[in-house]
Amino acid sequence: MRDDWATFGADLHLELRGTRLRAGLMDALREAVRGGRLAPGTRLPSSRQLAADLGVARNTVADAYAELVAEGWLTARQGSGTRVADRSDPLPPARPPRPAPAGLSPGGTPGRGGLVPAYDLRTGSPDLASFPRAQWLTAYRRALTAAPNEAFGYGDPRGRAELRAVLAEYLARARGVRARPERIVICSGFVHGLMLMAQVLRARGAGAVAVESYGLDFYTGILRGAGLATPALPLDERGTRVDGLRAAAPGAVLLTAAHQFPLGGALPPERRAAVVDWARAAGGLVLEDDYDGEFRYDRQPVGALQGLDPERVVYLGTASKSLAPGLRLAWMVLPEELVEEVTAAKGAVVDWMCGTPDQLAFAEFVRSGAYDRHIRAMRLRYRRRRDQLVAALAAHAPGVRPSGIAAGLHAVLPLPPGTEQPLLRSAAWHGLALQGLSQFRHPEAVAVREGLVVGYGTPPDSAWQPALATLARVLETLPVD
Repeated sequence: MRDDWATFGADLHLELRGTRLRAGLMDALREAVRGGRLAPGTRLPSSRQLAADLGVARNTVADAYAELVAEGWLTARQGSGTRVADRSDPLPPARPPRPAPAGLSPGGTPGRGGLVPAYDLRTGSPDLASFPRAQWLTAYRRALTAAPNEAFGYGDPRGRAELRAVLAEYLARARGVRARPERIVICSGFVHGLMLMAQVLRARGAGAVAVESYGLDFYTGILRGAGLATPALPLDERGTRVDGLRAAAPGAVLLTAAHQFPLGGALPPERRAAVVDWARAAGGLVLEDDYDGEFRYDRQPVGALQGLDPERVVYLGTASKSLAPGLRLAWMVLPEELVEEVTAAKGAVVDWMCGTPDQLAFAEFVRSGAYDRHIRAMRLRYRRRRDQLVAALAAHAPGVRPSGIAAGLHAVLPLPPGTEQPLLRSAAWHGLALQGLSQFRHPEAVAVREGLVVGYGTPPDSAWQPALATLARVLETLPVD
């Protein structure tokens, strides 16, 4: 098969022979770069466009692009497309990602400095390209049309009554939460809710909040900033051990019970019961972070821990993983005795009030059923990505198998001792942003293993396959037992 491909004024004759179309396309593109017909920095057509031009499957082109990116012939960045790499030698190794602008880290986080990756498999974000813009706009218009004038004032520190009523029904149905609207407080994200709880706990005289051995140091930093110690609970092969709570005597414990972050397990039933028993006996509180509880792929999601005892468990949920973190919408379901204290703490800082139009729009989005439909669609998408990750590992790194349950937006890949840091360096060299398990270990916790934390929910669809191919290429360097 012979096709002429014209792009940016350069006529390229790509000759694809036989049935090995991907290999033929890769060879043709390499020769075009070597021969100077594709100059450094030239932007290539999208995989969809080139596939249509050549009359081949889109996956053929996408896979060829991904392989050439991994080899260093091409570069790919979200928003800039696929381009010819800037190479001074015709056969250099894969190029590292280019330096970020001052003050930007991978992904654009202000104030840290670093590199801009070609592909991002870090955790902490859903697929932002999948935000349901049209459905959200419909909900927003309906909500604003029906909104009373007083809705645009400062309002109730607990949040709009319309949203709290809708959430009470949804959380009971979807997560087994026992909630009444008057016990729900709307927050500007999970961090805001944790800040409020830390303030209230310190005011009540608590000296410590126990945390899991592996988690986000940013959260423990918030607790310590409020004057609370953060002892780490021990860990075994079944997950977080809660039997040490009686000896540690903290005022509360922070847990990701439905899907532990980042290790990926679910708190076993007997330990769920044991932590609630401890809270009742000691007068303590359980802070339940249900950050991605809706996303379980091999069975129905386990119900929230809060359902076991609404008077001893503070439930914290968020739209950051199910919709988008930019909405800044989260919620707490509180024991009755805490409602007044948390409301007072929130109401004292007007700048932390959540935007009324977004609250009303989200209430309409949930009430109309659009939120349920979106969750179902994203559950299928993320499950498909996880299955593709497992298949790629079986093909390219058969010694690596994801640990934990089939749930959430990330997977942990356990590694042999001494390989985590070299693989992270290799990934960075290939332009792939990854995180190691050691990054999430509490300073006082015993290291249980090495591994990679792969955020398969982060990339848009256009970047997922190339990112997966690059990850597979990095893992192929692991020694085989």
